Amino acid sequence: MLDKLNGVEKRFLEVEKLLSDPETVKDRAAFEKLSREHAELSRIVEAFRTYKQILDQLEESQELLKDGDPDIKELAREELTGLTAQRDALELDLRKMLVPKDPNDDKNVIVEIRAGTGGDEAALFAADLFRMYGRYAEGQRWKVEIMSQNDTGVGGFKEVIAMIQGQGAYSRLKYESGTHRVQRVPTTETQGRIHTSAVTVAVLPEAEEVDVAIDPNELKIDVYRSTGPGGQSVNTTDSAVRITHLPTGLVVTCQDEKSQIKNKAKALKVLRARLLDQMVREQNAQRAADRKSQIGDGDRSGRIRTYNFPQGRVTDHRIGLTLYKLDEIMQGHVDAVIEELVTYYQTQALQNAAS
Repeated sequence: MLDKLNGVEKRFLEVEKLLSDPETVKDRAAFEKLSREHAELSRIVEAFRTYKQILDQLEESQELLKDGDPDIKELAREELTGLTAQRDALELDLRKMLVPKDPNDDKNVIVEIRAGTGGDEAALFAADLFRMYGRYAEGQRWKVEIMSQNDTGVGGFKEVIAMIQGQGAYSRLKYESGTHRVQRVPTTETQGRIHTSAVTVAVLPEAEEVDVAIDPNELKIDVYRSTGPGGQSVNTTDSAVRITHLPTGLVVTCQDEKSQIKNKAKALKVLRARLLDQMVREQNAQRAADRKSQIGDGDRSGRIRTYNFPQGRVTDHRIGLTLYKLDEIMQGHVDAVIEELVTYYQTQALQNAAS
């Protein structure tokens, strides 16, 4: 670990030197990139320097144990106890800091929520999940912007796609990808029977132009009139946009704005995020080659989480977590689950790094 930390400190000093170089300051992109790296490294270096100071103090206390004065020995023992605890805590923190960071963690996200098995009830729960994430984002002071929506006319969503902008949005929401199962009595159920429905959630990091280059010649762009529930026309102009990425066959539509230009810009953002997601999955052999690896197929069996309304229970099946805080979680207090997921996957990463 010490070799890695010494390497980090060396790189930190190199970055500091580059940031003070007038040539770097002139290059805005390079300067911003180095500034981000400096901020990330400074946290590790600060902890490492404190760690080295504690090691020096431990060495001094060990020497004091050899003193002939009993009082000095007793003070040295007390200091050793406290310093050892500080050293162990810092070692754990530093090991966590050295775990390779997901390069997408600080990015904004595009959240895609789709009704799966369950008809209207699934669409209604899709709307409930969208509100849940919206409230969570509000609590984090993140901005939510709807990119595309296909509602049912009765308060539900067949599909809703939204951009959530905020520092670290992907690092928190990436664990929400998968099939979410709901068990409750639908409002249309007259005999009080519990129904089980499913909704899929995909969380994609926002891709910038530098992440994914899209050749305009590989795009097929169609425009048409926006439509609402039942097929009625919403706008009188051809403002809706459908973009097909010919090499991959990915199709994105957007009709929420009255401006064709704005719809096109939103659709391109979604397309770029999907292409980045596809690239990452192809580079990672542990993830499946198609989109279902992330969100499942909307079937009840492939769930990551169950929301049981009669019991007020939420269960995350990946880590065996059960909380009887359904109302709180649906009001946007999703951190009760996310914190447990972060701890679990962080522990897994530490074990993998040590092995």
